[in-house]
Amino acid sequence: MPMVDLADLGILRDVRVDDSGAITVTITPTYSGCPAMDAIRADIRARLAEHGHTDVTVHTVFTPPWSTDWITAEGRRKLAEHGIAPPPGRAQRPGATFVALSVRCPRCGATDTRELSRFGATACKALYVCDACKEPFDRVKPL
Repeated sequence: MPMVDLADLGILRDVRVDDSGAITVTITPTYSGCPAMDAIRADIRARLAEHGHTDVTVHTVFTPPWSTDWITAEGRRKLAEHGIAPPPGRAQRPGATFVALSVRCPRCGATDTRELSRFGATACKALYVCDACKEPFDRVKPL
């Protein structure tokens, strides 16, 4: 999803620069086994190298696990602008019961939508269609 950066997705956890100028970047995958992680690590190293930083370590941490709660308001806005329905806002308190709410079409704003497939272009997205405007769209799965 090139329209959002790692910070907006909540994947970027920490960036540290030591006294020698070495940079350590800490990231969390959206889910264990995410196939994009190798590309994300390579992109981080490449972007920093473009700015002259070659002593770069990228750490991947799994705890706490990533949640769609970590997607910023700006990230949610960018997803919707690019036709991907963002997940709902903050998760309920621990132990809350999941209730399926209507999904708003990112194109026309209608809530007359339905899930076509639990699995979309990537494992973190589901495929939906809007019955109002007839457009298919991806939705980031709430985690």
